[in-house]
Amino acid sequence: MFFDPKYLLFVAPAILLALWAQFRVRSAYAAAMQVRAPLSGAAAARHILDSAGLHQVQIETVAGHMTDHYDPRDKVLRLSSDVYRSPTLAAVGIASHEAGHAMQDAVAYAPLAIRNAAVPLANFGAGPGILMIVLGAVFALPAIVFIGIALFGGVVFFQLVNLPVEFDASNRAKRQLVELGICDREQMQTVTSVLNAAAWTYVAATLQSVLTLLYYLHIFSGSNRD
Repeated sequence: MFFDPKYLLFVAPAILLALWAQFRVRSAYAAAMQVRAPLSGAAAARHILDSAGLHQVQIETVAGHMTDHYDPRDKVLRLSSDVYRSPTLAAVGIASHEAGHAMQDAVAYAPLAIRNAAVPLANFGAGPGILMIVLGAVFALPAIVFIGIALFGGVVFFQLVNLPVEFDASNRAKRQLVELGICDREQMQTVTSVLNAAAWTYVAATLQSVLTLLYYLHIFSGSNRD
């Protein structure tokens, strides 16, 4: 149960997609970091937020690489150092995407609210849920396995809801970059390549969670037949 080659067969499409997506992200990000932009990532995000009337949303730096995120609890947009300071199209694209999440929060975008509410469920399903699946299988307790599978369903639910949230944030970002004159049409092609590459990583994560759930259901149905 701790290593089943069949699991790799189930999730192989997601693993291959994730590897390809990561390659696209790295290559698109590296290329876009070489192209100058009129504003730094932080300045672009500030312009977008202020134009949307979100003066109360603060922008801070956070340690790490590609650790950029919006915190809806503290109303803070946190950008990695490179994105915060760099006047490049990569930085502008990523920062504007995170500003898009702040805009979603401001208008009570329903999928974002659902996603945020599902975070504890996803965390529980990815931890105790999987543990229950393993222990239930080891000790031949189908009921425990089923409960664990149900809990892991929270991970799948989170990933499915997260997809429209991420795509919508990118769409909002691209509209604002054009409407505010931060990027012209040629520059938007580079920004779009970065955001589209990042979107594929979310698709890969969703696919892996779905395929993992199908694997657990397959194991559970097989143990029941036995």
